[in-house]
Amino acid sequence: MLKNYWKIAIRNLLRSKGFSFLNIAGLALGMASATLILLWIQHESSYDTFHEKGARLYELMTNHFADGKWGTGTATPEIMPPAIKKDCPEVEDVVRITWSSSLLFNYKDKAIKAEGSAADTGFLTAFSFPLLKGDAGTALSDPYSIVVTEGMAKKLFGGEDPMGKVVKMDNKENFKVTGVLKDLPDNTQFRCEYILSYNFLTMKGWIDSDWTDVNNRAFVLLKPHTLPESVNARLKGMIHQYSGGKTTTEAFIYPLNKMRLYSDFEDRKPSGGRIVTVRIFGLVAGLILLIACINFMNLSTARSERRGKEVGVRKVVGARKSSLILQFLCESLMIAFISGVLAFFVVQWSLPAFGKLTDKQLAPGYANPYFWLCALGFVLITGLLAGSYPAFFLSSFRPAAVLKGVGVRIHALLTPRKVLVVTQFTIAIVLIVSSLVIARQIQYAEDRRTGYDQHNLIYMYLEGDIRSHFPAIKQALLQSGAVSAVSMTTSPLTQTWSRGSSLSWEGMAPNTHISFIRTGSTGGIVKAAGLKLADGRDLDVYTYPTDSSACLLNETAIKMMGIKNPIGQWIFDDPVKWHIVGVVKDFVMGSPYEPILPLIIKGPKFYMSTMHIKLNGEHPTRENLAILEKIFKTYNPAYPFEYHFIDADYAYKFNNERLTGKLAGLFAGLTILISCLGLFGLAAYMAESRTKEIGIRKVLGASAVRISLLLSSGFVRLVLIAIAVATPIAWYVTYKWLQGYSYRVSIQWWWFAAAGLTAVGIALLAVSAQSIRAATANPVESLRSE
Repeated sequence: MLKNYWKIAIRNLLRSKGFSFLNIAGLALGMASATLILLWIQHESSYDTFHEKGARLYELMTNHFADGKWGTGTATPEIMPPAIKKDCPEVEDVVRITWSSSLLFNYKDKAIKAEGSAADTGFLTAFSFPLLKGDAGTALSDPYSIVVTEGMAKKLFGGEDPMGKVVKMDNKENFKVTGVLKDLPDNTQFRCEYILSYNFLTMKGWIDSDWTDVNNRAFVLLKPHTLPESVNARLKGMIHQYSGGKTTTEAFIYPLNKMRLYSDFEDRKPSGGRIVTVRIFGLVAGLILLIACINFMNLSTARSERRGKEVGVRKVVGARKSSLILQFLCESLMIAFISGVLAFFVVQWSLPAFGKLTDKQLAPGYANPYFWLCALGFVLITGLLAGSYPAFFLSSFRPAAVLKGVGVRIHALLTPRKVLVVTQFTIAIVLIVSSLVIARQIQYAEDRRTGYDQHNLIYMYLEGDIRSHFPAIKQALLQSGAVSAVSMTTSPLTQTWSRGSSLSWEGMAPNTHISFIRTGSTGGIVKAAGLKLADGRDLDVYTYPTDSSACLLNETAIKMMGIKNPIGQWIFDDPVKWHIVGVVKDFVMGSPYEPILPLIIKGPKFYMSTMHIKLNGEHPTRENLAILEKIFKTYNPAYPFEYHFIDADYAYKFNNERLTGKLAGLFAGLTILISCLGLFGLAAYMAESRTKEIGIRKVLGASAVRISLLLSSGFVRLVLIAIAVATPIAWYVTYKWLQGYSYRVSIQWWWFAAAGLTAVGIALLAVSAQSIRAATANPVESLRSE
């Protein structure tokens, strides 16, 4: 019997090639789209879940009370991990790791730049990054040891065995290679080509002993069967205790495997994170697959009149309803299987482009038998879902009715088919509106006044001999005519490297806790960045030697501190007392979606790591950069000339939202395409079922245009209903999404109108071909049997 079912299914596929193509193409597109999204979700969910001790690994985090509310971050006091080991017996190990930095490494005549960090000795035993060579327990014990990745070893040593080789770092220190790591996967938060020993930093005396300064990262490995709550109880007051009560910052540990998706906090409690985006796209994957299944249902039931007589004959000769259901399910499973194979090739073809779009190395696990088991289950579920309604619908026909040509009611006010089409376009309109809102939110943030001039502004890191030769370099740059201003700074204007709430001042109200962004400049930053002064002057240690302990504040800081006449007043931040010489107007240094935070720009007594250069706008950028390269090659010959444009750095802040917008737009387009296939199926059904009605209308004098409008109006009504249903849903979804941004665009009515008009236009395009074809058909052909 099953063999007979498969034969009938193949005959029906070949008999109606056009409808078979639409069925298979719609399902294949839906399955391929859902598969790509699921691969992306699987990748996002796999971050740092591969560590053998992952269930006991936690990231050390801090809660800080400032500006009247609690904030949460991953930066912690660098001196804290040794105290945790001493005070918390439940802890097996605490591993510090510095923020990633780019350093120069030399071996013989080769020199390369590489990104990496310094980490405590236990890093390689706590985390499961495969060590191809060396001992994980001792590789980072010696202060002058270095572990390199396989990729870095090939670039630096070629075919030589890297173990035991000595490399020079930054033309200063020699390090011995004690281990080779397999290249780190991209589903981890760590980005390292090399790992230095933290013992080197300790030996150099570079450890920050200030308990109020949160500027480092650390990870805690608990002993087996330890509850994190017991450790958190000990950690909560540790910073307050060791700082002598200077800060209210609280410490706690948070599971490492949750950091990727659940990293947002509100009032010291987890409040989501990337999991929101993952869930949204998971829902989109399900909706796209549902739309594809709805297409199958519409296209299958659109042939109901032709298949109805077949059902009637089969029932007359004794076929049961259950056997007919099984037959139609077999047909849908066959189409689903063919669609699944086609979707497999679509995924393979589009995977490189999709991986480039998402900046992920997405790869299906073909070697894993569970992958094929899941793929088979995915196809079966899709086939059963898509074929369920047609199977029950067609098998329910009454033989007497269908054999007489009466068929089923098609002009009812409410039919399952109409509900399905409304559902399709509701989903499509919600996705269109979402794409519009994301695009407008990005544009709104990009149009925000940054408060400084990004044009022709570059920054460089103080590598090699740049720091020691800075006065000469600055003079050479200014004399060259290629630049108009130069300033040595703590960090790039687009990045926040240090925050602290330990600052105090005269007249400070009791229980005041303000978290300041802390950066520094030797002077000239106002001119270089085009900042605006609200009061006072810029820092200038060459004209005013005492400016080494001077500072600038932004307007937000002055307002929150409650200082009326700031110039000349003092700010205390152990161990330095800073005097205010100027107030700059607010500018965006952090997220473009968030309010401007209080900022202090300290003089040269604060550490400096970068320099900002304003290029001369009267000369071509290429010529300016060529002059700069010659100057830096003169004073810093061992290092390649590397620079970064501030405007490019600022644009990078929008990458996550741009990715979300691109994905939403891409899948909204696919949803519309698949929905149009569904409308085409419904139009075909309409044309087939109303052939004689159209013929009679033409005989009675109706024009082709009038008939086309009559046939199209029904679809327009369905789309208008979808617009009415989708509007409140889209408003709620976009409203909730925008709440995640303090600086956000206001929802506009015309976005919904634009999405609705787009849906109506696409619907008319989809059904116009069938409507015109039916309206121009010869009535003699349709009425011949009468």
